[in-house]
Amino acid sequence: MMLVICAVIVWAAGWWMNVRLANGRYANQRWVQLLVPAIFGATLLLIWELLVRGLQVPLVILPAPSLIAARFGESLDLLWADFVQTILKGALGGYLIGCGAAFVMAILVDRSDFLRRGLLPVGNFVAALPIVGTAPILVMWFGFDWQSKAAVVVVMVFFPMLVNTVAGLRETSVLQRDLMQTYAASYGQSFLKLRLPAALPFIFNGLKISTTLALIGAIVAEFFGSPTVGMGFRISTSVGQLALDMVWAEIVVAALAGSLFYGLVALIEKRSTFWHPSQRG
Repeated sequence: MMLVICAVIVWAAGWWMNVRLANGRYANQRWVQLLVPAIFGATLLLIWELLVRGLQVPLVILPAPSLIAARFGESLDLLWADFVQTILKGALGGYLIGCGAAFVMAILVDRSDFLRRGLLPVGNFVAALPIVGTAPILVMWFGFDWQSKAAVVVVMVFFPMLVNTVAGLRETSVLQRDLMQTYAASYGQSFLKLRLPAALPFIFNGLKISTTLALIGAIVAEFFGSPTVGMGFRISTSVGQLALDMVWAEIVVAALAGSLFYGLVALIEKRSTFWHPSQRG
């Protein structure tokens, strides 16, 4: 009971500190903007630890953060091997292939009314297909190694990226396109100097959406067949063994990888589209 009371005190203290920082005179300072979420995250972890131990929650239901951290430290080699197999091979490979193919296809769709009217509805249909239905088929087609996971990722990221890129390429107004024609600009010149810059916010939106889809697709695909390595394989087998601390360690790796991946794309977007209103202020 004492630990539960301590958890309430920790919550109140964290809430008070964040309110003071967020509404104080230094609220717009960069260090405050970083400190506030850090305090929030540390408060949540500490409350989690205190409640789990105070209420004596069984390990198979919810392990304490300290146990997860211990398992994480003990399994670094295993977690790294799973990371390489799932993220660097399956997710990243499929992400690059799927987004690159979608960008090229978007240029073709933009120049062809037939493709735009025929392919985009099909894309919406395929995007609505559940991954638990398509993943087993692709695993059977491409085998149990990382290639099948990359294929699942390609299917998941291709059409969101395609739709966003096509929308971006059509963002320019008729007046702007007519102005380029009066300058006798070729399609390539108009594309590089007008349409592509205008489409960049949409393209990066598709890239950011695809970062999370790629991670989810690669992990879920491993549930349906994988060599004895990979994050999805490890999660599936650890659940069967009731080793929930290992499951949470893999979740931590996935969360860190997804955050870094998304943050990298967002950083490139900020540097590339600094002129856009969404990046100002």
